[in-house]
Amino acid sequence: MKQNYINGAWVDAASSSANINPSNTNDIIGHYAQADAQQTELAIAAAAAAAPGWALSNIQMRADALDKIGSEILARKEELGTLLSREEGKTRPEGIGEVARAGAIFKFFAQECLRLRGDKLPSVRPNVDVEVTREPVGVVGIIAPWNFPIAIPSWKIAPALAYGNCVLIKPAELVPASVWALTEIISRAGLPPGVFNLVMGRGSVVGQAFLHDRRVNAISFTGSAATGAKVALAAIGRMAKVQIEMGGKNPLIVLNDADLATAVNCAVQGSFFSTGQRCTASSRLIVEKGIYPAFVAAVKEKLAALTVGDALGAGIDIGPVVDQSQLDQDMAYIGIGREEGATLAFGGERIECATPGFFLRPTLFTDCSNDMRISREEIFGPVGMVIPADSYEHALALANDTEFGLASGIVTTSLKYATHFKRHAEAGMVMVNVPTAGVDYHVPFGGRKGSSYGSREQGTYAAEFFTTVKTAYCGV
Repeated sequence: MKQNYINGAWVDAASSSANINPSNTNDIIGHYAQADAQQTELAIAAAAAAAPGWALSNIQMRADALDKIGSEILARKEELGTLLSREEGKTRPEGIGEVARAGAIFKFFAQECLRLRGDKLPSVRPNVDVEVTREPVGVVGIIAPWNFPIAIPSWKIAPALAYGNCVLIKPAELVPASVWALTEIISRAGLPPGVFNLVMGRGSVVGQAFLHDRRVNAISFTGSAATGAKVALAAIGRMAKVQIEMGGKNPLIVLNDADLATAVNCAVQGSFFSTGQRCTASSRLIVEKGIYPAFVAAVKEKLAALTVGDALGAGIDIGPVVDQSQLDQDMAYIGIGREEGATLAFGGERIECATPGFFLRPTLFTDCSNDMRISREEIFGPVGMVIPADSYEHALALANDTEFGLASGIVTTSLKYATHFKRHAEAGMVMVNVPTAGVDYHVPFGGRKGSSYGSREQGTYAAEFFTTVKTAYCGV
C-alpha cells in the first residue's frame, strides 16, 4: 500500500483503494492509503504547528527546494508521464507534456521565492513611513481534480510553498499515483516536517475536514461546479480564504474568413484531445454559415483519421475516458443530444479495443442550438456540437450566452473582429487562432461567471491568493 505523508513521515492507513488503469481495467496500478478522520487531524495539526516557522523561513532555502523538485520532475518526465497516462487515460505524449509543465511550474516558483515585492510609501502625515508587504496566509488545503493529476496539484503546491505556506493536499481518488510520486520527490527536497502533507482519502472525510477546520486558513479547489459551490459556502461560512476553479462550456467561433485548416485544428485539438476531459475544452463550435458546410466536412474527415486506444500505445491520438461513471455520463448526454433533435454527424458509440477499457469514439453533433442541454451543460468528454451563426455579432452573442466564462476562442483572419472579440468575450481567457485548451504556466489561469471564484492561479498573480497584505506605519 502506498502510504500518506504526514509531518515528514510515511504513514499507514487503516484502509486503501485500488487505482485502476482506464485503458485496461485488469491492470491495477497500486493500492493507495485512505486517511480516516483521525489521520487527517494529525496532518492538519502538523501543518498548523509548522506554519509559524515556515512563514519566516529563508527565501533562498525555499527557492533551492522548489528548484530541486522541478529538476527531478523534468529528469523523470517520461517515467512520470507514463504513470500519469496509465492512471488517467490521456495519451503518453500528453502525459509527458503535463509532467514537463509541472516541472516548469516548480522552477518558475523557485525564482518567485526571490521576487516577492512590496511598497515603501510616504505617509500623508509628517515623519511617518508606510510599508506594504505580503505574508503567507498560513495553512492551505488543496483539493485537486482527476483530469490533470500532476499539473494542477503543482500549480497549487508550488506557489503555496514559495510564499511560505504549509500544504495539505488531497488528490482525486481516481488518480492518486501522480501526486504520490510528486510527494515522494518533495519528501526529499529538505522541507521541515509538517510543511507538506499528502492526505489521500475520500472527499467526505478528508475534504470535509479541510473545509471545516479553522486551522486551515485557505482552500484551493478545482472540480465540478456543484461541488465548488459547496466548498465556497463552507469556506466563507468560517471566513477562510477560498479559490475555486470549476467548469466551462467554452465556445470556439469560426468566421467565414477563417483559414479552414487552422479552424479544424483548433476545433479538434480543443474539443477532443485529452478525451475532451479539460475544463478549457471548446465543446461549443459556433460557425458562421458561409463556412459551415466545409468546416463540418473537414472536421468529420479529421475525426475519422484519429486513432482511439490504449493511452500507452504508439500512434494513439485519444485514450479512454477516466472511468465507467464518466463514460455513462458521456453516453447519457449523447442520448440527450439525439432526443433534442441535434444531428449525430460522427461517432457516438463505444469502441472495443484489445483490452477492457472505457473507450468512446469522438462524437460530433451538428445543427445544434444554443438552448439545447448539450450546448449548455458541461459534458466533460469527447463530445462537441456545432452551432450555426448568421454573423460575427450573432456568434459573439451565442458565445457569451452561457453561465460559464473560462475560455473563449475565435478563428478569423480579420484584425477588426479579433480585436473586438478579445475585448468583448466574457471569459477569463481568450484565444485567437489557437485552441481554447492549452495555456502557459507563467501567466494567470482562471475565468469568470460560474467558472471561477476568487483570485487567479499561476504566474505572478498566484501571490494574490497565497499571501495576505500587511500595511505597517512607522514614526521616524
